[in-house]
Amino acid sequence: MTQDTSPPAAYIRTYLDQVSAIVRRLDTAAIEALLARLVALRDRGGRLFVLGVGGSAANASHAVNDFRKLAGIEAYSPVDNVSELTARVNDEGWASVFVEWLRTSRLRPADMVLVLSVGGGDADRNVSPNLVEALRYARAEGATVAGIVGRDGGYTAQVADVCVTIPVVDPRTVTPHTESFQPLVWHLLVSHPALRRARMTWESIDGDAEGSGGPGASVSDTPARTD
Repeated sequence: MTQDTSPPAAYIRTYLDQVSAIVRRLDTAAIEALLARLVALRDRGGRLFVLGVGGSAANASHAVNDFRKLAGIEAYSPVDNVSELTARVNDEGWASVFVEWLRTSRLRPADMVLVLSVGGGDADRNVSPNLVEALRYARAEGATVAGIVGRDGGYTAQVADVCVTIPVVDPRTVTPHTESFQPLVWHLLVSHPALRRARMTWESIDGDAEGSGGPGASVSDTPARTD
């Protein structure tokens, strides 16, 4: 890889300009479609299973918190139980770790599997095979498949019912941009009036924004903390 020798200020400005370009190019129709799927999931009492690897694994754990506490969706991620995760990797292998967790969770058609990933999985290149195997199982069981991914979306985009793909503006920054925009998208979703059920702590402390008729005016007045 070629070393970037541009001055620090120039790199910072370029990076932030790229972020602005991604915002302008985000597919709002795909986000709206994911929102509708999540509302339907909650209405039918389905569960949300969030999968991710590396930085996206940390994002998966954060997303589970927000979907549960702010949107009232029963949500889980295999990365939240490090004992089970590492035991399965050690005893059964990396490729099957997520699919076996979904089997034990008794994934059903009413549920949704949401993948957070940079590449989306690629079986031919042996990239994130655990995501690929989990999605094959989810499709076979009739569960909804969704993703917030980067690049061309990989296997996730190929099989998903709805997929938000973070636009690539610079191949050198695909990973940091994708993993930064995953939280942006799900925070947008859980704060949307159609999905949000609880007020966040700072909105309640800083003033009665809910009573002004602005975004979220119709949601519950129950305070909720998030980090």
